[in-house]
Amino acid sequence: MSSLVTIDDPADGRLADYVQLREVNLRRLLEEEHGLFIAEGDKVIRRAAEAGYEPRSFLLAPRWLDSLADVLERWPTTPVYVVTEELAEQVTGFHVHRGALASYRRRPPAELEELLGGQRIAIFDDIVDHTNVGAGFRAAAAMGVDAVLITPTCADPFYRRSIKVSMGTVFQVPWTRLTSWPEPLQVLKDHGFTVAALALTDNSITLDALTARHDEKLALIFGTEGHGLKPHVLDQSDLTVKIPMAPGVDSLNVASAAAVTFYATRP
Repeated sequence: MSSLVTIDDPADGRLADYVQLREVNLRRLLEEEHGLFIAEGDKVIRRAAEAGYEPRSFLLAPRWLDSLADVLERWPTTPVYVVTEELAEQVTGFHVHRGALASYRRRPPAELEELLGGQRIAIFDDIVDHTNVGAGFRAAAAMGVDAVLITPTCADPFYRRSIKVSMGTVFQVPWTRLTSWPEPLQVLKDHGFTVAALALTDNSITLDALTARHDEKLALIFGTEGHGLKPHVLDQSDLTVKIPMAPGVDSLNVASAAAVTFYATRP
C-alpha cells in the first residue's frame, strides 16, 4: 500500500495541495502553478485513477483506507495523508464529502487537430459556472460526444466542483482549451464540420430541423448562461439552432440545453 502518514495539524505544509478548496482564484493560481487537480469522493478518485492520472497524494479519513486499497496499491510510494474529517474541514474550508480527496497531476492539453477525428464536437463558450461546465461534460460523456472544446474564458473543467458534478466523466471525454476564439471555427469547417450555434435569432432553425439535415460532422456551440453567444461568434457559425419551448418559458439552463441537443443529434 502507499505510504500512510497520520497528520493532526491543519497547518502541516504537506497538506498544501488541499488548502481552501472553495477559494476559486486561490485554487486557480495554485493548481496552474503546480499542474494539479483535486478529486473529491471515492468514485471520482477511482475514476481519475482508472483514466490513468498520476496522484501526487491522497487525503483520506481512516474508513476509506480499505475500500480504496486497490487504488492506493497502484502507487506504493505516493503519500496517503490520514486525517480526521474535522481536520479535513479545517484545511479545505468546507465539509469534505465522505472525507476522501486526492491530488492528481494534470496532463498537457491536447492540440486542436488531435480532436477532430470524430463526428460531434461540443464547444462551451465563456460558461463561467463550474457546475454547468461539469454537467455539460457529463452530458457529453453520456451521449457519446467525441470531444469538447472550451474557449479561453470558460471555467476550468478540472476545478474540483466541475469534476464532482460531472461524476468524473471529465476524465472520459477528450477536450482542450482553445487559445483564441472564434478563429478556430474555420479550422473545424476546413475539417468538414458544420458549425451550429445554439441561439435564439430571427433565422434560427429548430433542433428537429437540424437533425433532419443529417450533417455528417457537427460542431455545437453553447454560450454563457447570462447573455448567450456574442454576435461575432454567430457570424462565424454556419447556422443557429433553437430548442422550441412551451409558452412562457424562454430557455433551458445551458447544461440542460446541451444534454437535449446531444441526445437529439446522436448518430
